[in-house]
Amino acid sequence: MIFPCIDLMDGKVVQLVQGRDKALEGDSPEEMLRKFAAFPEIQVIDLDAAMGRGSNDALVRMLASRAAARVGGGVRTVDRARTLVEQGARKVIVGTAAFGSTGANEPFLAALRDAIGRDRVLIALDSKDGSIVVKGWRESTGLTAEDVLKSLDPYCSGFLCTYVDKEGMMQGTDLDWFRRLRAATTLEITAAGGITTMDDVRALLAMNVHAALGMAIYTGRLSLEELACLA
Repeated sequence: MIFPCIDLMDGKVVQLVQGRDKALEGDSPEEMLRKFAAFPEIQVIDLDAAMGRGSNDALVRMLASRAAARVGGGVRTVDRARTLVEQGARKVIVGTAAFGSTGANEPFLAALRDAIGRDRVLIALDSKDGSIVVKGWRESTGLTAEDVLKSLDPYCSGFLCTYVDKEGMMQGTDLDWFRRLRAATTLEITAAGGITTMDDVRALLAMNVHAALGMAIYTGRLSLEELACLA
């Protein structure tokens, strides 16, 4: 599947480069919903919540009520995840809270799974310089996605794997990394970060990896009409 992304910051739809610098603002959330109407599901990330500097709750609630959405950003408690599900989120993406100082935060993940159901949980494995990064991609855990993937299987239905090194840079992604991840689990994998061309998209789909697309859509590099035919 292909998941168009709506990333929220300060009440606006934005695209960042490597999670730091705002590269552009999109149309209104309502207009982006209209543009993405041909896709079965979208991805919504509250960047302010992810960075611990506020939230865009009203917009998240509106988007989740009007489209099938997987939602993430600042999901650090079971109550927050439960609230997102109640607001209409089809799946909840958890990143920072999934990890402790030495590996997976299994007590939290078990509580999350028991509260909203394993089928609704997606774990974010955001990788920069080879290591999983958390807290808005600002802190490295020292863990690799390949190291932890299997231990996380019991707690989720799949993984959102972002290649942060190329996020928003329109320079292509690391297909070999996604191949290694695909070989390490039977669960759903969604790729993000640097996906720039239709060849990238087709290569990911061919290896049974979903694609979450942001910058390439917002800049017009990829055609929504052409992508919808693959969705």
